[in-house]
Amino acid sequence: MSNEFLFLGGFVIFIAAVLILDLMVIGRHSHVVSVKEATVWSIIWVGVSLAFFVFLRLGGEVVHGIHDFDTLREVSKQYLAHLSFDNMTYEQALEQYRINTSINFLSGYLIEKTLSVDNIFVILLILKSFSVAPENYKPVLFWGVLGAIILRCIFIFAGAAIINRFEWVLYVFGAYLVYAGVKMFLDRNKDEKMEPKDHFLVKYLSRHFKVHQEFEGQKFRIKKNGIWYITPLFIILVLIEFTDVIFALDSIPAIFGISRDPYIVFFSNIFAILGLRALFFLLIKVIDMFHFLVPGIALLLVFVGFKLIFAEWLHHIGFKSLYSLYFILTVLVGSVVLSMVFPKASAEKA
Repeated sequence: MSNEFLFLGGFVIFIAAVLILDLMVIGRHSHVVSVKEATVWSIIWVGVSLAFFVFLRLGGEVVHGIHDFDTLREVSKQYLAHLSFDNMTYEQALEQYRINTSINFLSGYLIEKTLSVDNIFVILLILKSFSVAPENYKPVLFWGVLGAIILRCIFIFAGAAIINRFEWVLYVFGAYLVYAGVKMFLDRNKDEKMEPKDHFLVKYLSRHFKVHQEFEGQKFRIKKNGIWYITPLFIILVLIEFTDVIFALDSIPAIFGISRDPYIVFFSNIFAILGLRALFFLLIKVIDMFHFLVPGIALLLVFVGFKLIFAEWLHHIGFKSLYSLYFILTVLVGSVVLSMVFPKASAEKA
């Protein structure tokens, strides 16, 4: 256990260093993020995530401090119960563990990355509803990402503790994901609108804090005549954090449908979230082009929901982690290809 905490601590320090570098050096000047800059950073974050996948593929046992066959069996029994090491040497069993762990990380990362697209739709809706200047998007998203990392850490390890104590919760998660996926598909063509003044959080903050009526650049609060005021940008940040809590209700159960290991769940979540800001600036330019992504996301939610509900049966028939990865990739690529082949205008006419 101490090895797990050490590895997790090192990972958190790395993430903190990256965020501080972003805040103090890279993002110190306010500007409108270009498609080129967003593309470069998206590629960097995807590259870092794939590098972590390679690390898990070559030495994933480091996370749980596996150093002998007994430890390997103990960890696998807890997080990869479907694995069988009968008639295998320690090296062969370790190789199977590495393969499954790395594939689960990659599958979880792709699921979280895909679900974040829906999150981006809502974040963009909030920013536009408040008429936020594009040059002020970056700081809001930075602090939004930081808050999301903290919230996900709490939710993931709390969720793992609940699942370990009450395993039947997985069936509840599965049923909810099927419901969420079906609802998303049925609501895919609804026009999302938001009236800022009518949102309950806006009303609550307006009642309990002094709110400055105008934006003050990238400031979240401002002092005037000896009195502190929160700015509209702070209210927007609170709304974005609140939406992340709502989206966590989908993404956390979904990722536990891929892996029961809270550390793998945490790593895949964090890497997906770290690339969220760059993905946001990239997708807002082309988001209308990929109109089949929402049905694709809905299909993935239903798939993971059924995977949770029928987990025991799937293990019995030999369903492998690799099959989940193949399915996720097929849905993602299929959604993009269909969007390109059938543009939105022609799809609506049809």
